[in-house]
Amino acid sequence: MRAVQVLTPTGPADVRVTEVPEPEPGPTDVLVEVESVGVSFPDLLLSKGEYQLKPEPPFTLGVDVAGTVVALGADAERPDLAPGDRVAGVVPYGGASERCLLPATAVFALPDTTSYDEGAALPMNYLTALFALEERGQVKPGDTVLVHGAAGGVGTATLQVARGLGARTIAVVSTEEKAAFARAAGADEAVLLDGFKDAALGLTDGRGVDVVLDVVGGDVFTDSLRCLAPFGRLLVVGFAAGQGIPEVRVNRLLLANTDVRGVGWGGYAMVHAPYMRRQWSRLLPMIESGAVRPPVGTTYPLEEFGRALADMEARRTLGKSVAHVR
Repeated sequence: MRAVQVLTPTGPADVRVTEVPEPEPGPTDVLVEVESVGVSFPDLLLSKGEYQLKPEPPFTLGVDVAGTVVALGADAERPDLAPGDRVAGVVPYGGASERCLLPATAVFALPDTTSYDEGAALPMNYLTALFALEERGQVKPGDTVLVHGAAGGVGTATLQVARGLGARTIAVVSTEEKAAFARAAGADEAVLLDGFKDAALGLTDGRGVDVVLDVVGGDVFTDSLRCLAPFGRLLVVGFAAGQGIPEVRVNRLLLANTDVRGVGWGGYAMVHAPYMRRQWSRLLPMIESGAVRPPVGTTYPLEEFGRALADMEARRTLGKSVAHVR
């Protein structure tokens, strides 16, 4: 079968589609016939050997997948699933292939109204957003959430999940085109990165925002702290800006009664087996109400997975990019 593989960890240009053996499900696996694969930031880092996980090449990329169940392992303990069921799922890597194995704990029934492309855009980004906002940010109805990188996959997911939790959202983006995209995805307000602190303070009558979700890092970090309201929380999700890891002077936190909190969804969810399925149960009402509907950006054939990663690295993408397997 075809699979998108890293043969040498030298970046998107050297990602290749190759023939690999079809997988056989183990006792706790679900074998899935893949229709769509999400293009994710961890894929980009894996292709360059820069991710915290460092599998030995050759290995298959692919974090988020959507497709149909082929078979279940004898000990999968998923009486709610059967061959032919439409599902989405998430793995650390290995999903970008015609068939893939998913842990039974990381497979989710896909609503009939959700397409395979949307299904491949859901798991990692939306479960990360839910973990960030609920567990780490304690977001409640009426809070104001400022979202950096708001036209990207995690950003749009955060806008929609925040809306599902009853929060007001301010999207921070780099261009007017991205501002329009963020508003269409569900942002209540959209402001440009240049001057975002003053804009956020103006939109909150000088009070500041309750939560900042930061996937960018770099130069925005200090101004993100400065636009927090008292008892505000800055949620650190990633460092997409590529400007290094920012540092914080803790006296600033003390004087303003603010927090900086790490958001490591994968590190938590992958070792707490029932957690992801509980999260999916929280997400389903938001999907059914229409609050959550992933904005799929560019779609690619599987053979152009490397180009999709290059487009992501160059910030040419909006929403969640998806590769079609069939």
